[in-house]
Amino acid sequence: MEPGTGKAVPVRRGQILRLEQVANGQVADSNFFNLHDYKEYFHAGRTRHLHGLWPGVGAHLWSNPPRERPMMTIIEDSFGRNSVLYPRCSGFVYEYHFGYESHTNCADILAEAVREYELTPDDVHDSFNFWGTGGIDCVDGGVRMFIEGTRARADDYIHVLAQIDTLAVPCVCGADVMATSNFELKPLKIQVFDASEEEKERWLLPEARQYKNQRTRADFKRKEIKATPGLVRDETYVPEWPVYPIVKRSVEIEVTDEDYEVIAELRRAGHLGDSDGDVVRYGLFTWYVEHKMRGPKHFRIKRVVRSDAARAEMSG
Repeated sequence: MEPGTGKAVPVRRGQILRLEQVANGQVADSNFFNLHDYKEYFHAGRTRHLHGLWPGVGAHLWSNPPRERPMMTIIEDSFGRNSVLYPRCSGFVYEYHFGYESHTNCADILAEAVREYELTPDDVHDSFNFWGTGGIDCVDGGVRMFIEGTRARADDYIHVLAQIDTLAVPCVCGADVMATSNFELKPLKIQVFDASEEEKERWLLPEARQYKNQRTRADFKRKEIKATPGLVRDETYVPEWPVYPIVKRSVEIEVTDEDYEVIAELRRAGHLGDSDGDVVRYGLFTWYVEHKMRGPKHFRIKRVVRSDAARAEMSG
């Protein structure tokens, strides 16, 4: 793939997409679609949620809700850094930041690549950024993302195993006035080949859905794909909320005097809520998440250190 280009290529279940550096330090922004249902496509947000900002070997590329299943899996990575932090660059980005009305960019390259399969710019989605780096800084009391140049070198490669029949769409990231690919655009090499039996045995997941909530169009109340761009209200529509009404009820619990002293101190510290019930609820569910939740834990335990004043108040 030369700079300014990309390629839409089918990768069947059990096949491997190989991306390879030809020169030093080029990022590949990539889209992925279910080859048989283009409404299922790669979801950067769910992938970021389950594997963090820099997915590596063993990480899945997850599809969008309500499908939410692994589309592909990283099984080899000689460099070891990929990113789902930044969205794809677009023509707007270069016009807004630099005043360029015409500039190579990932959104337009991906749109042209998928046109071969009858898709449009509306179908392009946020990308998986192979060899992407960057990170997050805390600056002046706020949080800011930053871009830094990839350090991938010639012959660095990555192997991604298809878990479902997928249309993979990598492109040469068009960011030459940003540090993404070190202020230079270089070609990339892509190949597709069958995984070995050993690779399939280790990495290929069962085809059947693993969870009830990994839904397909067959589960939808409205199964037809809308063919016209305008939105018109369905006069026969009656809401059928999936979990409703929400029921909230109080639960009485017994605590010892020592327990209550701890609850009162935490309440006074103001970190876990304004009432005894708030503190107990926060403590209960913090424990529940830490010990019962599968996968990454997306919370920070608030630890309260007892002050000398608090100790004196309790002892007095």
